[in-house]
Amino acid sequence: MSYFDELTKSMGWLGEQPNTIFLGQSVRYSGNALFKTLKDVLMEKRIELPVAEEMQLGMSIGLSLAGRIPISIFPRMNFLMCAMNQLVNHLDKLEIYSDGEFIPKVIVRVCVGRTKPMYPGVQHCGEYPLFLENTKIVRLEEETDILPAYQEAYHSKRSTVLIEYGDLY
Repeated sequence: MSYFDELTKSMGWLGEQPNTIFLGQSVRYSGNALFKTLKDVLMEKRIELPVAEEMQLGMSIGLSLAGRIPISIFPRMNFLMCAMNQLVNHLDKLEIYSDGEFIPKVIVRVCVGRTKPMYPGVQHCGEYPLFLENTKIVRLEEETDILPAYQEAYHSKRSTVLIEYGDLY
């Protein structure tokens, strides 16, 4: 199967899990390539949001504390940077500053934008190092890694950031 097919299969598998919910931009309405990977996810499990990355990740953390497993989708890694406060100070550290009372579990799906066939500009195809203490970071560089990585993220006790590569779609 292709990289794109494996992403679609993984999103379908996550969509079958009873406690998952998908949120972000272009999850209910087409607008980027990630949208097409959600074709097997019921619309009832999708929350379309405006471009408000910090709010999106904050909502995801809240949903996780309420017992859901959010798949928080950021079509470009460049724009995940707008949610750094939520990612670094809340998602990654809440367990520490709550003395283990709260352990948020969010699956962050983020894509490093495509550079071909047309270069979209530096604001759409950056990959940035993430240094987190309690959140696993997985780079999905091979199609065979995709489904196992998303399944591991689902079964993990903690949050995971999974980085996809648009040039491999």
